[in-house]
Amino acid sequence: MVLVAVFGVALLVAVLLSGLAARTVLSTSLLFLVGGALVSDGFLGLIHITPDSDIVAVTADLALFAVLFTDGMHVSFPKLRANWKNPARALGLGMPLAFVGMALVTHYVVGLDWTTSFLVGAVLAPTDPVFASAIVGRKEVPAKLRQLLNVESGINDGLALPIVLVLIAAAGPTAGHAEASLGKIALELGLGLALGIILPLLVVSLVRFRLLGAEPKLQPLLPLAIGITVYGLCHLTHANPYLAAFSAGAVLAAASPEARTAFEPLGEALAELAKFAALLVFGALLTPRLLGDLSYGGYLAVVLAIVLIRPVSLLISLIGTRFDRREKLVAAWFGPKGFASVVYGLLVLQSGIPQGQEAYTLIAVCIAASIIAHSSTDVPIARLFNVEDLAGIPADHDAAEVPHGREAGHVRA
Repeated sequence: MVLVAVFGVALLVAVLLSGLAARTVLSTSLLFLVGGALVSDGFLGLIHITPDSDIVAVTADLALFAVLFTDGMHVSFPKLRANWKNPARALGLGMPLAFVGMALVTHYVVGLDWTTSFLVGAVLAPTDPVFASAIVGRKEVPAKLRQLLNVESGINDGLALPIVLVLIAAAGPTAGHAEASLGKIALELGLGLALGIILPLLVVSLVRFRLLGAEPKLQPLLPLAIGITVYGLCHLTHANPYLAAFSAGAVLAAASPEARTAFEPLGEALAELAKFAALLVFGALLTPRLLGDLSYGGYLAVVLAIVLIRPVSLLISLIGTRFDRREKLVAAWFGPKGFASVVYGLLVLQSGIPQGQEAYTLIAVCIAASIIAHSSTDVPIARLFNVEDLAGIPADHDAAEVPHGREAGHVRA
């Protein structure tokens, strides 16, 4: 219950400071990260959490699923069909470049073996713009830029997972069974995609029967029920829950726009709560001992991952596009490491591979540094696009015109 009380206090502080955070470099995400670190064994000792604690894996898993489900509901298939080339460039060229670049830095700067280095590159390749909500959540920011970052982050989690699992198998005692692992991973991805498509379509078709349908006050619970069911079925069938989450959200939004509208305020709130809980738990893992275990080369690799590898990789992938110079630089900078990397990093730690502990330490510090860097710079950079009312509190004369969701009143990450 101490953890629950700590979370409640942190949530209260975050809400009270959210207006200030939305106008300054102060970040509510950073508050939870620092709050978790302060109450951990390394400082006040109020809560005792280790990387192998069940609560760590569960909260990160739930947070990633919730964020991907709500992100999927923001995908517009008509717009995506018309503007698929930019996300395809980021995923097909930018992500592999970042993957290889991080592997090279990890091997030559940190000194890990090649397999583990490529594993670190795969874990840190996915991006998570939930920590840059002033960019992806503001309609004043060019739509193509928001779409690029949102679609890239929603899909690259699922693309990175099979690579992570295969490399774990290659680095561990079962290295000779990599081909069998690849087939198993492909099956898990296929099942996840199938569940994410079939279940929402089935439920939407049921709702259209004359005798069925939700009354207005219960309509927001319909997408929630779909998400919970998908999550449960994925874990029962070993289907990929992250690909299922994103595809389920996108399919549901396309098949039933009214369900998306009804669910949006509740979905955003639930995603925020899951994210904050995961940040608090992850922060509790950032003890002085863990930070001290990372070598100087490891800290150099973290800096290079944030300020060089991601920006250069995406800038190369955007050569020849219609993004102007400012948009390219913003897109290149906002490649934060998020919950996918947390979950995959825990898989590395729990796998028992020879250099798993060193790899996890590098991954954890890189995620923490990314959260600090990106969630503290989204508002200043958003102002480059003349974004106003970043606190999400509209003026009286236009309050009635502001839509629900991230574009109106979203607590800044």
